[in-house]
Amino acid sequence: MSETRGRLGNQDLAGVVRAAFGARELVSVRRLRGGSKKGVYRLFLDNRTTGIAYVWNSDEDYWPDAASPEHNDPFGHSTGLGLFQAAHAALSEAGARVPEVVLLDSSKSHLDGDVAVVEDVRGGTLETLGDRENVLARLGDTVRALHRTLRDRYGRPGADRPGDPVEDIVLRRALDHLAQAAARVKEIAAVEHRLAELLSERHAAVEPRAEYGLIHGELGPDHVLVDEHDQPVLIDIEGAMFFDSEWEHAFLELRFGEHYRHFREPDLDRHRMRLYRLARYLSLVAGPLRLLDGDFPHQAAMLDIVDQNVARALGQLG
Repeated sequence: MSETRGRLGNQDLAGVVRAAFGARELVSVRRLRGGSKKGVYRLFLDNRTTGIAYVWNSDEDYWPDAASPEHNDPFGHSTGLGLFQAAHAALSEAGARVPEVVLLDSSKSHLDGDVAVVEDVRGGTLETLGDRENVLARLGDTVRALHRTLRDRYGRPGADRPGDPVEDIVLRRALDHLAQAAARVKEIAAVEHRLAELLSERHAAVEPRAEYGLIHGELGPDHVLVDEHDQPVLIDIEGAMFFDSEWEHAFLELRFGEHYRHFREPDLDRHRMRLYRLARYLSLVAGPLRLLDGDFPHQAAMLDIVDQNVARALGQLG
C-alpha cells in the first residue's frame, strides 16, 4: 500500500490557488480522507479562509484498470472534471445545494490533471454529525425535487443514452458482479446459481418505463455536508444521472437505516425495488473487492462493506 501517491503539497497547488484566488497565498494543504477516484485537498490561505481542491488524475484514482469515463454510460467509471461540471449544473438547476465553484481547469498548466476549486463547507458530514432531523428533512425534500426532475431518456446529464431498458442493464451488471463475487467469496459461490435465478425472476416482473428522474447515484450520509444554515450540501456528485429513482432508494434505505423515513415514497415500483436491492448488494461486494486489488489505503473499511453486503445478498434468498 502506497502512503505517498496522490499527496500534493504547497508547491504543487500554489498555481491552482493563484488561478482561483488571485493574490492570496497558500499557507498549507491537507489531503482529506475518503474518495477513491479523485484527490480532495483543503487549502489554507493567508487570510485564514479555506477552499477545497478536487484533483483528477491517474495517481489519485485507486481503481485498478479503470477505464476512461464514458459520458454516455450511466455505469461508466464516474470520475473527471467533465462529469463533475455536468452534474453540478444539473443538480443546481434541480434545486440541490452543491458546493459553489471557484475554479474549473482542464488546461493541466498548474498540475498533472484536471482540477476544480470549490467552497469549503465546514459543518461536517451527516455521517459524523449523527442524528440531525432538521437536515435530514431538508435532504428528503431535496431528493424528492431531484427525482421529480424528469426526462424521457436515461444517462448522464447532457447526454443521451438510447438503447436497452435500464432494468436490462442493471440485470447484466448484477450478473457480472455476482460472477465476480462468487470467484472471491465462498458463501456466494455456494449459492451463485440460486442468486442468478433470483435476479432473473425479479427482472422478469419489472414493467417497462419511459421516464427517468435525476439521482445522485451514491447518496449516503458521508456524501452530504452541512452548511452554517443547516442546509444539506451534496458532494461526490460525478455519478449523478437520469435513472430510475428506485435505484437511488435501494441505496438510501441501505445507508440511512432508520432515517430512511425522511426519503420514503409510497409510489415506488416494488418490483424494481426488489431487483435493485439485490443488484446493489452484489455491487457492494464485487466493487470493494476489486478496489482492494490495488493499493487503496482504507482496506478494513472496504472489507467491512463486503462482509455486510455478503450477508444482505444471502438474506435475499430467504
